Parts: sequence; structure tokens; C-alpha cells
Amino acid sequence: MIKVLLVDDDILIRESLKLILSTFEDLDVIGTCESGKGCLDFLEDNEVDLVLLDLRMPIMDGIEVLKQKSQEEKKERYLVLTTFDEDDLIKSALYYGADGYILKNSTPDHIVHAIRTVAGGNSVFHPDVLKSIGNVETNHKVDWNTYGLSQREMEIVEEVAEGLSNKEIANKLYISEGTVKNYMTSILTKMDLKHRTQIAIAYLKK
Repeated sequence: MIKVLLVDDDILIRESLKLILSTFEDLDVIGTCESGKGCLDFLEDNEVDLVLLDLRMPIMDGIEVLKQKSQEEKKERYLVLTTFDEDDLIKSALYYGADGYILKNSTPDHIVHAIRTVAGGNSVFHPDVLKSIGNVETNHKVDWNTYGLSQREMEIVEEVAEGLSNKEIANKLYISEGTVKNYMTSILTKMDLKHRTQIAIAYLKK
């Protein structure tokens, strides 16, 4: 059972998501909050597997939540709800360790798939969101030669940029999921990055 916390200042979005997620047996919405402060307060007293987090909220926004949690050994995962005009906010969320990004107008099936994927330890991001970030600051190109990645590691980087999970990459490249995880650790170390979403953004800027 995946314990989910919904955080959005729009009550219609909170209630709609709660209604949708309640129809899935493996998802348990254990709380809803209308601000970042409410989210942090809830997390102090409750164990949560995944936080579905809006970025624009009063009192305390989603970025500040991620910023404060990045200073801790957080157990919960964070899936950010975004819109097309939030490139700068998404980049900040990425820096502070968000585990995934989806658009607010995503279908219920896509949202549920994203929740399961992120809760399972992988990252997920909407292709349109990645492309929009990749088009920002194009003068900051990435020189991949400096990282010393192997051919196989570059293949995995490309699949990460396509939004594939470790399991999907393993199936596509005919290797084990454990091998993919080992490659991911090596790639993150060589590139001095914290998580796979940063790999995807870097690839789109090459």
C-alpha cells in the first residue's frame, strides 16, 4: 500500500485527486494539505511514502518544502504537479531533489502510473516538461566528454532522458535491473549529480 499525501492550495484539485486515487486498492490518501507549512507539519507526525506536491501555494510553496526536506534524510518521495509556465520553479524543484514531474492536466491513469513509479524508487517526468527545461539557458551546454562515460552508460543516459524506469531500461537493453542500478550509480558519481532527473535535463542540453 502506497501512503500518499496531497498538497495543493486548490480544494477542487485536492478533492478530485483524492477521489481518483481512492479507487485504486494499492493507494491510500492518508492526508491533504493546502500549503507547504501544512505539509511539513503533517510529515512530522505521519509516515508518508509519496507527496504529490503543488509548487505555487500561499504561506509556503512547494520549493520551500523541498528545500527544507533536502537538509534531512527524507524517506518519502516527491512527485511535483506542474504547468507549462513553471520552468524556473521546476528547475528549482529539481535542484532540491524532487523525484518526478507531471502536468496537472495529465490523465488519471498517467498520474497513478507516475505515483507508482516514483514510490517504487524511480523517477518520472512529462516529456513536454523536460523539453521546455532543456530549451532554457541553451548557452550552458554540457560537454559529455568531461565525464568519461562508457558507451553503455551513454545508452542508459539516453533512455533516462526518454523517461524510462530502471525496469524498462533493463528490458530494452536486455540486461538485469540490478545492472541498470549499478550503471545509474556510476553515472551519478561521474557527473556529480544527486538523482536521475538531473541526468535527463543535462542530456537535453547537450
